[in-house]
Amino acid sequence: MVVSAMISTLTFSQKLQVKNVPSSVKATFQKQYPNAKEVKWEQEERKFEASFNINKIANSVLFDSNGNILETEVEIGVDHLPKNILEYVNAKYKGKKIKEAAMITDDKGAVKYETEINGFDLLFDAAGKFIKAEKD
Repeated sequence: MVVSAMISTLTFSQKLQVKNVPSSVKATFQKQYPNAKEVKWEQEERKFEASFNINKIANSVLFDSNGNILETEVEIGVDHLPKNILEYVNAKYKGKKIKEAAMITDDKGAVKYETEINGFDLLFDAAGKFIKAEKD
């Protein structure tokens, strides 16, 4: 049972104190986001994620261990989602409300959208086409 708990802990992200974040990651973060507030760090395998607020808007950024940005995520209003996403949600989750929405941009500039609804994170491509659902 203890081994099972340890394995499951290792496969999920772990909260991290800033002193345990590699200096290259911290340097890139501070350069890119000097106005970030309430920064929280997590680690999953060899990736580091900073969650923070800028102007009261939730953001997160994912780094590799060398400090390279792999993706960014910015909270957006539901009204900023592409029309087809709203149509998909209305058809598949009739009567349910989108709890949160975000725009995710990878290191190559490709955009995806994520919505949280009914205990699931729904992922869509830049054109608003459904990709997949994951349990929140």
